[in-house]
Amino acid sequence: MGYRIAFAGFMLESVTAVPVISTKADFENRLACGQEIVERFRGTNTVAGGCLKVLEEEKMTVVPIVQALIGALGPASDEAIEFMTREIVGGLKSTGDLDGIVLFLHGACWAPGYEDVERHVLDRVREAFPEIPMTVALDYHGNVDSKSFRNVDAAVAYRHSPHIDMGETGERATKALLRILKEGRKPGLAVAKPGIVIPSILSATKLEPLASVIAEARAIEAANDCDISVMAGFSYADSPNTGMAVVCVDWDGQAAAEEKALRIAKRLHDLRREISNAIPIYNVETALADLEARPGAQKPVVLLEHADRMNDSTHLLKALLTRDVGRVNVPFLFCPETAAQAVEEGEGAEIRVRLAGRTSPETGGPVETTARILWAGPKSYRITGKMQHGAPVDLGNTALLQIGNIRISVVSQFAFAIDGDPFYIFGEKPEDYDVILLRSKTHFRDFYEPAADRILVVDTPDLGPADVNLIPYRQLDKSRVYPWCESPEITR
Repeated sequence: MGYRIAFAGFMLESVTAVPVISTKADFENRLACGQEIVERFRGTNTVAGGCLKVLEEEKMTVVPIVQALIGALGPASDEAIEFMTREIVGGLKSTGDLDGIVLFLHGACWAPGYEDVERHVLDRVREAFPEIPMTVALDYHGNVDSKSFRNVDAAVAYRHSPHIDMGETGERATKALLRILKEGRKPGLAVAKPGIVIPSILSATKLEPLASVIAEARAIEAANDCDISVMAGFSYADSPNTGMAVVCVDWDGQAAAEEKALRIAKRLHDLRREISNAIPIYNVETALADLEARPGAQKPVVLLEHADRMNDSTHLLKALLTRDVGRVNVPFLFCPETAAQAVEEGEGAEIRVRLAGRTSPETGGPVETTARILWAGPKSYRITGKMQHGAPVDLGNTALLQIGNIRISVVSQFAFAIDGDPFYIFGEKPEDYDVILLRSKTHFRDFYEPAADRILVVDTPDLGPADVNLIPYRQLDKSRVYPWCESPEITR
């Protein structure tokens, strides 16, 4: 039997403290509607791509509504959230009869007027469609609790960080929906929260002991008819439910789902100290001292400025400008003003720049220097790395600049530099350089762990610190979660 299945959603991972707000216009500019979603995302490693794959293989009628992929930035405005909610609900209502709905939401979107943005969207969709089965796919870094899912039938999240399984997650959400429709029954859905808040840099799913807990979840799935999502949470979005969570969808019923979610949450709870101290963290001076003492052997050394949330921090860049550490590349530095200046002046020109460091005082302030323009113009491409493979990227006005021994690609649209694409699009390779300055948290690991001599995680005084004690929470009750509470309760 062919069902009519709708797909809709949006993705914004919000750092509450970032002063740059994603507005209604920002969402409108990133909005894909109707058949455009199919054309842009079919065959890609994205949630939309995975959803389309299953529906087309099963010969279902695909009803694409809207999708907006904003990225990892600051908060959304209340107006933007209401706009996207109307677009989703109104689009669903306008399509005629539906048999099921698949939604894609991040889980850590933040706007000042909402306790839980994603719960708001799910509740509004359920109000409009009280009887239609609905599942949701989420980011591994979502902040959720049982109230988040009070109006959905199944919820799944990425299993990997780096998020190399976006497509698979879309498949899981869609297959769960089709099973509900075909079997005429709903699974148990449970959430357990171990009471732990960790910085994103410690959420990589291959880090021990987190990796072992996730392996236990996979073993439970192999022996049972269930789906378990271990979610790291997103410590930089200040919500009442900020922190790790375990979500279980269990076809043996609610009690079975609750037992498995609690079992994995207890394992996380018991290992909270080890999870929170999984890797060494450097400051700028200790990282550069290590770099100078041990240059990379045939592979570049990666400096990871992970606390940078807007891809425009200048703390490490300023320090590197005073050191001779060989050939340095800084990919996808966000500075629309400098990119526009370079496009206007043209290739070969030397220009005086005030580069990056503009989005907040914490970024370190602009670098004021002279740069030579190697290339300038609009730039777009499709991702060749595993994460979001095949998805389109528009960098807007882009410039390749040379400042001494440092080469910098400057972009006008926020984009992740987590694979080889920032080099390939300019005819270069990562191995052409001795040092690469990245601004990621975990997503770089899939490509750079084998490609780098070593990775130095550097903490700078920006808005995404490794020490969660420095995050100014207002909504999160710190007295109930680790590291503020030594022995937190496991909650729902």
